[in-house]
Amino acid sequence: MMQRLLGTTGLRVPVIGLAAMQLGNPAMMEEDAAGLLHGALDLGVTLIDTARAYGVAEERIGRALARRRDEFVLSTKLGYGVQGVPDWTAECVRRGVDAARDRLRTDVIDIVHLHSCPLDVLRHGCVLEALAAAVESGKVRVAAYSGENPALEWALAQPAIGSVQVSVNVCDQAVLRGQLAIAAARGIGVLAKRPLATAPWRGNGAEPVYAERFRALAGALEPMEDWADTALRFAAFAPGVHCCLVGTRSLAHLASAVAAVEHGPLEPPLTAAIGAAFDRLGAGWGGVV
Repeated sequence: MMQRLLGTTGLRVPVIGLAAMQLGNPAMMEEDAAGLLHGALDLGVTLIDTARAYGVAEERIGRALARRRDEFVLSTKLGYGVQGVPDWTAECVRRGVDAARDRLRTDVIDIVHLHSCPLDVLRHGCVLEALAAAVESGKVRVAAYSGENPALEWALAQPAIGSVQVSVNVCDQAVLRGQLAIAAARGIGVLAKRPLATAPWRGNGAEPVYAERFRALAGALEPMEDWADTALRFAAFAPGVHCCLVGTRSLAHLASAVAAVEHGPLEPPLTAAIGAAFDRLGAGWGGVV
């Protein structure tokens, strides 16, 4: 698996990472969750991203991979959900970091994101200060932000932020129009979420906003033989992106994603056509939270 340096964080990440939301589904058998996690590492998918909001995902990662902790970059997201503490407070972040370390069975979490923290809270400063203090204490390696639009712009300007997680896909190109260039100029790492745009080409189950945008884009482009391959390579090789997070409960699907990026970037005319179609059709198409 091709790897890249995550900005100036010092972390080396694979082009494809595992988005672990599916692991939080209690209907998923424990042995299936463990098999997916171990299989991901064996494929070279050595970044795993989770969140407090993902049910039992953190606990499952901790149980399955504690003995392989030195083989992968561990990312989580927090800021809420600590019993007895108001969400989006410094105390919630402090306790949230410690609780995540316990669930994940690790002394240090590589990347911790403030998970879609509202802009007014970010501007107050206390939650980012608490996360920066966790970095200073050695509990966290990189303070990060996950989100879109004005809150992302604010986060990119903060010296304490070393990485961001943002939506990057054929239906969600807003950050490619300047924000990723800012991240690159500041040495900020970029994890791209939703690289497949929830697969609107399948015709069901897609994020409604993406489904609407995809219909417009597909109508403006030449027919694609394999939209999944095209979309993933578009996101993985977008300027400024270091790692694409693929969410799945199927090891075979994850292996397909790895194989897709091994084909390399799309031909430049196709990349340009997808970008031009977005620009023509997408006035006002901001990032989808």
